Amino acid sequence: MVARTRLDGRGADALREISIETRVQRFPEGSVIYRAGNTRVLIAASVEEGVQDFLKGSGKGWVTAEYAMHPRANPQRQRREGQRGSVSGRTQEIQRLIGRALRAAIRPEKLGERTITIDCDVLDADGGTRTASITGGFVALVMALDSLRKRGLCGKGVLREEVAAVSIGLFGGSALLDLCYEEDRDAQVDLNLVATTSGSIVEVQGTAEGAPMTRAEHDDLLALGLRGVSRLIEVQKGAIDRLGIDLARLSQ
Repeated sequence: MVARTRLDGRGADALREISIETRVQRFPEGSVIYRAGNTRVLIAASVEEGVQDFLKGSGKGWVTAEYAMHPRANPQRQRREGQRGSVSGRTQEIQRLIGRALRAAIRPEKLGERTITIDCDVLDADGGTRTASITGGFVALVMALDSLRKRGLCGKGVLREEVAAVSIGLFGGSALLDLCYEEDRDAQVDLNLVATTSGSIVEVQGTAEGAPMTRAEHDDLLALGLRGVSRLIEVQKGAIDRLGIDLARLSQ
């Protein structure tokens, strides 16, 4: 596929500028502000003892997520969701995706009967808010797991593998990595990929907005996305290293 210079000047296979600021809140066991270009998400990981009824007595823990858009995350103010006791189908779908993605990172039987909730609040939206929530959410999750380890409540093996997520798409005939809003809006094909450090795929969400994509195009997009995930995991590891957290104490 033809290489192209993008709306923000990046190459087709370039990630947006990524930053992960940690310990941004006083009370959560893990907290970060994750930034990918102009998208910023505040993420908190909170640990609670106990699990839902379907897991009681199993010895297994649970990771779940909540997701919300700040009213001014977009150019025009939007009303807060949940004021009347419900959230949109889109929000529910994103929450479930984040939860599934981050559960893939742990061994629930090593967590014990406790729940870790990942709260994701989008402060600024410019595409990729769900993938940013997953990638930043993993760092917050590791912080929460390490806090449990320090208290003697979980140990080695609770962390299965690093997980990150990225968007990829076909735009103007080219395969692009990490779409901004305009690219996401106008893409011929838009995929979200969740994968691990070993290259295993957790989930792929995707739609062809016009003509169906070919198998070759699909495979090219996945290959591009996996390369992006690998780079994102290196950024995650850098943030975790700066916290002084040794992943080997959680994963071996």
